Amino acid sequence: MKLQPDRLDVQSILGYGPGWVGLGHNGVAEKITHSVVIGSRGEKFDWNCPRFEDLTEGHFALLAATQPELVIFGSGTRLRFPPPAFMRALMQKRIGIETMDTLAACRTYNILAGEGRQVIAALLIESEEQKAEGPPVSG
Repeated sequence: MKLQPDRLDVQSILGYGPGWVGLGHNGVAEKITHSVVIGSRGEKFDWNCPRFEDLTEGHFALLAATQPELVIFGSGTRLRFPPPAFMRALMQKRIGIETMDTLAACRTYNILAGEGRQVIAALLIESEEQKAEGPPVSG
């Protein structure tokens, strides 16, 4: 799916598909195939979390350290909410967080970044193999 940002002078998400997200900034496009954090102030770093089940409180504390107005959490191919305790660092700094599937998070990030908001998108990018395997079975 192709996504069009309102304004091209901020880092934006150009496209999204199964197992990837396309980023663009200053005329340079890049295809990312792993979980990533991007921000409207130019932040971009790997988010070491290949699966939703691997999330920890530390992942969200890392987001709080960037001190945005708002965090958009893209939970993968479907909407999933992390435990409320994971958001402790964000709540302590009075940083808002919105959870949605990764495609919706990409669209929402572009809108907010295009409006000049200080927003971070934490995008869970699941590989095709991980989706085919499904969640771990306990037993």
